[in-house]
Amino acid sequence: MIDGELVAFDDSGRPSFNALQNYASAQRIFYYAFDLLTLEGRDPRSKSLAQRRELLRSKVLPRLSEPIRYSPTLDGKLSDLIESVRQQKIEGLVAKRTHSAYESGDRSGAWLKMRINRGQEFVIAGYTVRHATFDALVLGYYENGELLYASRTPNGFTPAIRRELLKKMKPLEISEGPFRQSFRAARRALGCGTNGSEDE
Repeated sequence: MIDGELVAFDDSGRPSFNALQNYASAQRIFYYAFDLLTLEGRDPRSKSLAQRRELLRSKVLPRLSEPIRYSPTLDGKLSDLIESVRQQKIEGLVAKRTHSAYESGDRSGAWLKMRINRGQEFVIAGYTVRHATFDALVLGYYENGELLYASRTPNGFTPAIRRELLKKMKPLEISEGPFRQSFRAARRALGCGTNGSEDE
């Protein structure tokens, strides 16, 4: 049993969560293996990370092929690695202590996720309607305890995903607008304009 992560790449060759969410059967998704949990009936989790990764590299991966790949260690100065990640616009790095044991189900201090190119987290606050399904998700963000309008996002949804999401969102509808200001006033304030055919 190995531990790893599924990765899809965008057109420029960078890892892309959006590409993973919306992959098509013609695309290739890769599994990057980075740790080993069991090997031939034995439990190596008490061994150090460095020992487990060497077992993974030498004993397991030679038996496997694409799309399974080994996730290599990035050696170098932390400042250089961070700058490289920033330039390539990748989300961040994961740092792990090479002598640490595997702690199942625990978030210990033995590893740390470092976000380099930070993004904003948004709340799905509603949707606009068109042709019996939703046209776009309406996004907001919290500031000083109040939900403020951010934007709409109509892209990235197949017809099947739109139907499935609409079924999940319908039971969550409320009679009042979620934002501090009205939806249309918020869009006007951001210079987005409005369309009288859209419903909140």
